[in-house]
Amino acid sequence: MTEASGANYHLNVGGDVPGQIAVGHHNTLSRVEAGGDSTQNVDVDLAGLRAEFERLRAQLPTDGPLRDQAAERVDELEEAVTASEPDLSTMEYVRNWFARRLPELAGAVTGLIVHPAVGALVAAAGGGLAGEFVRRFGSADGA
Repeated sequence: MTEASGANYHLNVGGDVPGQIAVGHHNTLSRVEAGGDSTQNVDVDLAGLRAEFERLRAQLPTDGPLRDQAAERVDELEEAVTASEPDLSTMEYVRNWFARRLPELAGAVTGLIVHPAVGALVAAAGGGLAGEFVRRFGSADGA
Protein backbone atom coordinates (compact mmCIF):
# COMPACT_ATOMS: atom_id res chain seq x y z
CA MET A 1 0.00 0.00 0.00
CA THR A 2 1.22 3.43 -0.80
CA GLU A 3 1.01 6.29 1.70
CA ALA A 4 0.39 9.78 0.40
CA SER A 5 3.64 11.58 0.95
CA GLY A 6 3.49 14.82 2.88
CA ALA A 7 0.01 14.11 4.30
CA ASN A 8 -0.87 16.52 7.09
CA TYR A 9 -3.70 16.10 9.54
CA HIS A 10 -5.28 18.66 11.80
CA LEU A 11 -7.74 17.44 14.39
CA ASN A 12 -9.69 19.60 16.80
CA VAL A 13 -12.03 17.78 19.19
CA GLY A 14 -14.16 19.75 21.57
CA GLY A 15 -16.32 18.52 24.40
CA ASP A 16 -16.76 14.98 25.60
CA VAL A 17 -16.03 12.24 23.08
CA PRO A 18 -17.37 8.93 24.37
CA GLY A 19 -16.18 6.93 21.35
CA GLN A 20 -13.05 6.40 19.35
CA ILE A 21 -11.25 8.69 16.93
CA ALA A 22 -8.73 7.71 14.27
CA VAL A 23 -6.63 10.01 12.14
CA GLY A 24 -4.56 8.90 9.16
CA HIS A 25 -4.77 6.32 6.41
CA HIS A 26 -5.96 2.72 6.58
CA ASN A 27 -7.15 2.81 10.18
CA THR A 28 -9.24 0.07 11.72
CA LEU A 29 -11.27 0.63 14.87
CA SER A 30 -12.62 -2.06 17.17
CA ARG A 31 -14.79 -1.73 20.24
CA VAL A 32 -15.58 -4.32 22.85
CA GLU A 33 -18.17 -3.70 25.56
CA ALA A 34 -17.27 -5.69 28.63
CA GLY A 35 -18.47 -5.76 32.20
CA GLY A 36 -19.74 -2.46 33.38
CA ASP A 37 -22.69 -1.47 35.45
CA SER A 38 -26.11 -1.72 33.86
CA THR A 39 -26.88 1.78 35.15
CA GLN A 40 -24.02 3.42 33.20
CA ASN A 41 -26.16 3.86 30.07
CA VAL A 42 -29.08 5.47 31.85
CA ASP A 43 -27.46 7.95 34.22
CA VAL A 44 -29.73 10.84 33.21
CA ASP A 45 -32.87 8.73 33.45
CA LEU A 46 -31.69 7.22 36.73
CA ALA A 47 -31.60 10.67 38.31
CA GLY A 48 -35.17 11.24 37.20
CA LEU A 49 -36.17 7.83 38.52
CA ARG A 50 -34.67 8.58 41.91
CA ALA A 51 -36.61 11.85 41.99
CA GLU A 52 -39.80 9.86 41.33
CA PHE A 53 -39.00 7.63 44.32
CA GLU A 54 -38.66 10.75 46.46
CA ARG A 55 -42.05 12.00 45.22
CA LEU A 56 -43.59 8.66 46.19
CA ARG A 57 -41.99 8.79 49.63
CA ALA A 58 -43.51 12.23 50.14
CA GLN A 59 -46.97 10.74 49.49
CA LEU A 60 -46.63 7.98 52.09
CA PRO A 61 -48.77 8.17 55.23
CA THR A 62 -47.12 10.27 57.92
CA ASP A 63 -48.58 8.21 60.74
CA GLY A 64 -50.54 5.05 61.36
CA PRO A 65 -49.75 1.36 61.26
CA LEU A 66 -48.76 1.27 57.57
CA ARG A 67 -46.31 4.19 57.63
CA ASP A 68 -43.16 2.16 58.38
CA GLN A 69 -44.24 -0.81 56.26
CA ALA A 70 -44.92 1.41 53.25
CA ALA A 71 -41.53 3.12 53.61
CA GLU A 72 -39.85 -0.30 53.76
CA ARG A 73 -41.68 -1.44 50.61
CA VAL A 74 -40.56 1.69 48.73
CA ASP A 75 -36.97 1.06 49.81
CA GLU A 76 -37.29 -2.57 48.65
CA LEU A 77 -38.68 -1.41 45.32
CA GLU A 78 -35.88 1.08 44.75
CA GLU A 79 -33.28 -1.56 45.56
CA ALA A 80 -34.98 -4.11 43.28
CA VAL A 81 -35.21 -1.67 40.37
CA THR A 82 -31.64 -0.39 40.57
CA ALA A 83 -29.90 -3.72 41.23
CA SER A 84 -27.40 -4.89 38.61
CA GLU A 85 -30.11 -7.39 37.64
CA PRO A 86 -33.50 -5.88 38.50
CA ASP A 87 -35.55 -8.13 40.79
CA LEU A 88 -38.90 -8.57 39.06
CA SER A 89 -40.37 -10.69 41.86
CA THR A 90 -39.79 -7.96 44.42
CA MET A 91 -41.18 -5.35 42.03
CA GLU A 92 -44.33 -7.43 41.58
CA TYR A 93 -44.63 -8.09 45.33
CA VAL A 94 -44.36 -4.38 46.20
CA ARG A 95 -46.89 -3.41 43.53
CA ASN A 96 -49.34 -5.99 44.90
CA TRP A 97 -48.69 -4.93 48.50
CA PHE A 98 -49.64 -1.34 47.68
CA ALA A 99 -52.69 -2.48 45.71
CA ARG A 100 -53.93 -4.35 48.81
CA ARG A 101 -52.81 -2.07 51.64
CA LEU A 102 -52.61 1.45 50.19
CA PRO A 103 -54.58 1.36 46.93
CA GLU A 104 -54.50 5.14 46.66
CA LEU A 105 -50.74 4.86 45.98
CA ALA A 106 -50.83 1.75 43.77
CA GLY A 107 -50.88 3.88 40.61
CA ALA A 108 -47.79 5.81 41.68
CA VAL A 109 -45.96 2.55 42.47
CA THR A 110 -46.94 1.04 39.13
CA GLY A 111 -45.79 4.25 37.43
CA LEU A 112 -42.34 3.77 38.95
CA ILE A 113 -42.18 0.17 37.80
CA VAL A 114 -43.01 1.07 34.20
CA HIS A 115 -40.83 4.21 34.21
CA PRO A 116 -38.67 4.36 31.03
CA ALA A 117 -35.48 4.19 33.11
CA VAL A 118 -36.63 0.91 34.63
CA GLY A 119 -37.24 -0.47 31.14
CA ALA A 120 -33.71 0.58 30.20
CA LEU A 121 -32.25 -1.05 33.32
CA VAL A 122 -34.13 -4.27 32.60
CA ALA A 123 -33.01 -4.25 28.97
CA ALA A 124 -29.40 -3.58 30.00
CA ALA A 125 -29.48 -6.62 32.29
CA GLY A 126 -30.09 -8.76 29.19
CA GLY A 127 -31.13 -12.36 29.10
CA GLY A 128 -34.80 -13.20 29.25
CA LEU A 129 -35.43 -10.51 31.83
CA ALA A 130 -37.00 -8.07 29.36
CA GLY A 131 -39.48 -10.67 28.16
CA GLU A 132 -40.43 -11.55 31.71
CA PHE A 133 -40.76 -7.84 32.54
CA VAL A 134 -43.19 -7.37 29.65
CA ARG A 135 -45.15 -10.44 30.73
CA ARG A 136 -45.51 -9.12 34.28
CA PHE A 137 -45.83 -5.38 33.77
CA GLY A 138 -46.41 -4.55 30.11
CA SER A 139 -43.99 -2.69 27.85
CA ALA A 140 -40.28 -2.77 28.76
CA ASP A 141 -39.85 0.88 27.73
CA GLY A 142 -42.52 2.31 29.97
CA ALA A 143 -44.92 2.98 27.09
